[in-house]
Amino acid sequence: MQKAIGMIEFTSIARGIETTDFMVKAANVSLLKASTVCSGKYIVLIAGTTGDVKSSLAEGEKRAGEYFINRLEIPNIHPQLIPAICQTNPIPKAGAIGVLEFYSIASAITAADVAAKAANITLLEVRIGYAIGGKGIVTLTGDVGAVRTAVKAAASKNADLLLSTSVIPRPSPKLMETLY
Repeated sequence: MQKAIGMIEFTSIARGIETTDFMVKAANVSLLKASTVCSGKYIVLIAGTTGDVKSSLAEGEKRAGEYFINRLEIPNIHPQLIPAICQTNPIPKAGAIGVLEFYSIASAITAADVAAKAANITLLEVRIGYAIGGKGIVTLTGDVGAVRTAVKAAASKNADLLLSTSVIPRPSPKLMETLY
């Protein structure tokens, strides 16, 4: 079972691709995402045990050199986090919708984990970087009280890079169709 995730963000796409290879060879980790993101950056997102994620991130940071931007490490992640990043969470019956928008990919991933741990909600998606200007967006659903609690907890944990939040108590079915 994968209990931790880690991410490194690079200014160089070429160095990011090369470093990805070193990272997955350095430890027993799953490669969740390795791709370009808007504004010409590259991210590598891995999952595994806490020790393996730490080892892989250490190797990645060493190999990134001057192209290193940011590092994220979250041990003991909520079980919904990886499926939300990979867009494989089962879609529940429609409830209230919460949306959190961040300037940073790392902040969005952290916020999704905080939100899922704070209230009985379902993470719909953690959208990271591509075609959204390098931002991170978290969408979640549940009863309106739980959604408000989750959004408030996640927003307060990452307030410095938070752009906007929204809670929609009774979303239109037409809106819901666009979210899945």
